[in-house]
Amino acid sequence: MTDIAADLERRLKGLQENDVDVVILGAGINGAGLFRDLSLQGVNCLIVDKADFGSGTSAAPSRLIHGGLKYLETGEFGLVAQSTLERNLLLKNAPHCVEPLPTFIPVFSWTKGIWAALRTLGGSTTAPRSRGAVLIKIGLRLYDFFGARNRVMPKHRMLLKSRALKEMPYVTPRIVAGGIYYDAKISRPERLVYELVRDGMDENKSSLALNYTRLTSATDGLLTFERPGGANFSVSPKLVVNAAGPWIDRVNATLGVSTHMIGGTKGSHILLDHPELVRSLNGHMIYFEADDGRICLVYEYLGRALVGSTDIPAEDPENVHCEEPEIAYFLESLRSLLPDLTFTHEQIVYTYSGIRPLPASDASNPGLISRDHSAPLIEPSGDRPFAILSLVGGKWTTFRGFAEEVADTILTRLKRARVHSTKERAIGGGREFPQTVMQKRRWIDDTARMTGASPARVEQLLYRYGTTAAEILQYSSRYSDDDRLPGAEGYSFREIDWIASQELVADASDIVKRRTTMAIEGALTDEAMQAISEALVAQ
Repeated sequence: MTDIAADLERRLKGLQENDVDVVILGAGINGAGLFRDLSLQGVNCLIVDKADFGSGTSAAPSRLIHGGLKYLETGEFGLVAQSTLERNLLLKNAPHCVEPLPTFIPVFSWTKGIWAALRTLGGSTTAPRSRGAVLIKIGLRLYDFFGARNRVMPKHRMLLKSRALKEMPYVTPRIVAGGIYYDAKISRPERLVYELVRDGMDENKSSLALNYTRLTSATDGLLTFERPGGANFSVSPKLVVNAAGPWIDRVNATLGVSTHMIGGTKGSHILLDHPELVRSLNGHMIYFEADDGRICLVYEYLGRALVGSTDIPAEDPENVHCEEPEIAYFLESLRSLLPDLTFTHEQIVYTYSGIRPLPASDASNPGLISRDHSAPLIEPSGDRPFAILSLVGGKWTTFRGFAEEVADTILTRLKRARVHSTKERAIGGGREFPQTVMQKRRWIDDTARMTGASPARVEQLLYRYGTTAAEILQYSSRYSDDDRLPGAEGYSFREIDWIASQELVADASDIVKRRTTMAIEGALTDEAMQAISEALVAQ
């Protein structure tokens, strides 16, 4: 058993029923963000997930940190204002995972969509989605305005057809203009979830985080959980937070409450091994309308081209995958947008899907269901002495702000005051991250001298793990950093040994899918998987 796992088991063994103030059910991005925030305030929290941290819906986003340009159409200006602020904060607080992403919008008409947009602002849920240059210009100016707080990226610019095609020459010549604005992408969302959880445990030694732990019953105020191997334990919290995403209604049923809060939609994505497409993007995302008016996107992600996403009503989060009609839709949309490039099924190297935990809605167009968040409260009742807060909706970008709102509500109920703000608090490997080119060069050179690793290797790990890279390179392991995984030479045995011993992993999939991006990078071979499994057994 690893040191951190052993410490966790010791703390769990000594846990008394009344030691926990708040139980958080679900360790996705919303639950993890709240766990960190409450732990910082000195609230004793227990967060559990029936699988691994960040393994559910939070592992299946478009991997964007964005302000929500399309939310302007539905008049959700408050959500855009919050989203653009949180985007800017994440660029500062998690620079090892989040980076700017210039985005190109191809425009196919000058005035189309104005009346449809007005109908949508008036409350229509069936207006067609089509946007001309006038509408896009207005939208981008508003987007710049809302994104002014803590601004870290340039404002937008509009391009006439000839200039637009010079910048993005593979885009169809059917366009009449183009727009370029800035959002951001997150390279390692699953890892950031874990880092939030770990921050919470580090800040409050009385807080506990348990993966692969299932809620089995809730009786007379006592929550009982089952751990791997059949070990059970129980706690009696003051308040329960249901952060189970698309599973919220099912978890509430286990808590003894019948609800209908979630009306999720499925979002699917594909990754293409298409070097020509990646080169043609020139570091940009293309955010475009498919021929049916729905929004699609394509951008470079870890050397691949990521394409998404669909928005299909779905109810079963346990059985969700990218289906053939969705794949065909993506490929046909790309062919229409980029007619000089070839797109085939053979280029697809990875697919994934997840269900967005959106609020139940009667909107005929799933794309118009609000991405805003809420936290409906169910007061204590009968033999249930604790209140239940359910985290409904939300999006990756706004997790910190959502957590702050919910934490303040909980602190008020617990009659406690906020001690720390998370607004400017770095996350995990983002702490003391070098900001300028000169600072990065100095950090890399200093770490290389201290650890004996080459500057190139230090730089690779810096962008993979943030400043945690120094800890990995100094870890006392039976492996050298020069011992590389067969078929995945960008990863070392020492690196995997450190993750296995320090990051609460249960099996190889936790390492290759969530603590690293090996699976989605295509950096896996049978030999590499065997080596990782052996490293885990040796712990």
